[in-house]
Amino acid sequence: MRLAVLKERRADETRVAATPETVRKLVGLGLEVAVEAGAGQGAAISDEEFRAAGASIAESPEACLAGAGIVFAVQLPEPEQRAAIPRGALLVCIAGAHSEPGLVPALAEAGIDVAAMELLPRITRAQSMDVLSSQANLAGYRAVIEGAAAFERGFPMMMTAAGTVPPARVFVIGAGVAGLQAIATARRLGAIVSATDVRPASKDEIKSLGATFVGVEDAETATQTGAYAREMSESFRQKQAELMAATVAKNDLVICTALVMGRRAPVIVSDAMVADMKPGSVIVDLAAEAGGNCAATVPGESIVTPNGVRILGYRNWPSRIGVAASSLYARNLLTFLNGFWDKAAQTLTLPETDEIARGVMLTRSGAVVHSQFLPQQAA
Repeated sequence: MRLAVLKERRADETRVAATPETVRKLVGLGLEVAVEAGAGQGAAISDEEFRAAGASIAESPEACLAGAGIVFAVQLPEPEQRAAIPRGALLVCIAGAHSEPGLVPALAEAGIDVAAMELLPRITRAQSMDVLSSQANLAGYRAVIEGAAAFERGFPMMMTAAGTVPPARVFVIGAGVAGLQAIATARRLGAIVSATDVRPASKDEIKSLGATFVGVEDAETATQTGAYAREMSESFRQKQAELMAATVAKNDLVICTALVMGRRAPVIVSDAMVADMKPGSVIVDLAAEAGGNCAATVPGESIVTPNGVRILGYRNWPSRIGVAASSLYARNLLTFLNGFWDKAAQTLTLPETDEIARGVMLTRSGAVVHSQFLPQQAA
């Protein structure tokens, strides 16, 4: 079976869906691997390295996809590339299934079987395939590094003959995978760190990393028991806003990571809160691509507000650390394929009864199959 690895074409995307390490293992499974020329450029991987690992190099997406039974990509390929994917082929990628109302039916109509890795169920067996966690971990790390670079004062406490430099104060909004990594990284750099999350379980996780928990604790937060946060009531948001206003104003660096699956990111840091921050403070908004947790965020840009607060609203944070992000993402996809590959029969089978397969498969054999996107639920 031929497995094609496409070059990413979206703006600011540096990742690639395979590395020489994973190509060698894919070839070892009996797959013929074709990599589009230049696919690894953003991740510092040359065509020669892919070729040495056992892949063939295709000079165009059409040549790469010709005869492919499996296609690996980071983001959903553009329509021009999707048109070249053979009917019945399995496309494994971060599909952005919630991004456009008509997207999933269009994929079914094209006859592409799509495994949307962002929909992977949060179960133990799927942990090593979890692309959202691997990429969020790196995004949380990178957020602190770039925030520290933009903050024009010292991060740790430094005692010198000329006097003492106080440590930076960092506030992390959202204690999921990205938030917890941001806490850990900021602590390693010597900052005083506090954090908040609507899920009660996050309190102990925040404290275990040496940070202070800040949050509204009431009956509503007690219902937040899943891996992903759910949207909160207007009453809760009002109480949270009052607490956030006081907390944001006294911090030097605010890192926003709060996301609600399939929805616009909640606005937590208002314009008024930004106006109360000290000149030279920094906001890093990892939720910028979903609209942003900060009202003043401009998605895709770094701006400075009239009162001197810098807001980093870059899109696609994992791509800002493309080498490591590609390495982890490629391993996620390899593990996913390994879980369903029959080496003896040289076939890939994704049983409809399997929890992981059922969780990620958007389309099969020209039909929409995922429960969240079935036509009768479209309304």
